[in-house]
Formats: sequence, C-alpha cells, structure tokens
Amino acid sequence: MSRVSALLAGLLFGLGLLLSGMADPAKVLAFLDLAGAWDPSLALVMAAAIAVALPGFALAGRKQVSWLGLPMGLPAGRDIDRRLVGGSLLFGVGWGIAGICPGPALVLLPTGHWQAGLFVLAMLAGMVLYAGLEARRRRRSGN
Repeated sequence: MSRVSALLAGLLFGLGLLLSGMADPAKVLAFLDLAGAWDPSLALVMAAAIAVALPGFALAGRKQVSWLGLPMGLPAGRDIDRRLVGGSLLFGVGWGIAGICPGPALVLLPTGHWQAGLFVLAMLAGMVLYAGLEARRRRRSGN
C-alpha cells in the first residue's frame, strides 16, 4: 500500500510540476533572471505550494506514525551549518545554470529531454559521491 501511495504522490507531484511550468527550464531560468526579463509567476507557484503544504507539515509534526502506519521521517535538525549552506549554494548554482532541479529532471526524463538525462546522471553521481564521503566522515568521527 505504501508503494502505491508513493507512486500516486509522485505522479501528483509530477503533474503539478508540469501544470505549474516548474518542469520548463526556460521558465525557471526566467524566474531566476532578476536583472533581465524576470518572470515572477513561479513565486506564486512556490507560495501556493507552501500554503498547501504548511497544514500537512503542522499535522505531521504532531504524529509519530503516518496514516499508512509508517514512522514519520521529518527532519529533526535545525542547525544551519557549513554543510547545509554549502549544499544549498551548490543546489542553487546548479538550478541556476541548468534551470532544472531533481523533481523536474525526473518528470522530463521520459520526454527525451537530453539535458534532463544528463542532469539525472550527474545527480546520481553526486548521490554516490555524497554517500561515499558521508560514510568516510562517519568512520573518521566514530559515528
């Protein structure tokens, strides 16, 4: 049941990305181009997404298990450290260069958008690199 729910949630998320224009790299780049022909429409999409998600996160924060009986996996850390800032900057630079982030890349992948394919390959390589570096860091720190 949880896999069906995850599939449905992913399909709904992908549909939302397509309908909102978030899967269109040109639209995303126009949103990030503050000094040029700025397109503010994605700010409205983000504000609407936050408005929809906030009640759900507030409810989820008070529960120990999900409606499907699975443990809640909400992030517990609230520290803003070098790793968070560095990762955020890296994400932002990558998003600004390509106009694609992970969700839209996966949505674009079946369309034959070669840049999305390249992005997904780079993303997978980054995930493997991160896992290796994180495992090494934990071994060194004894955690």
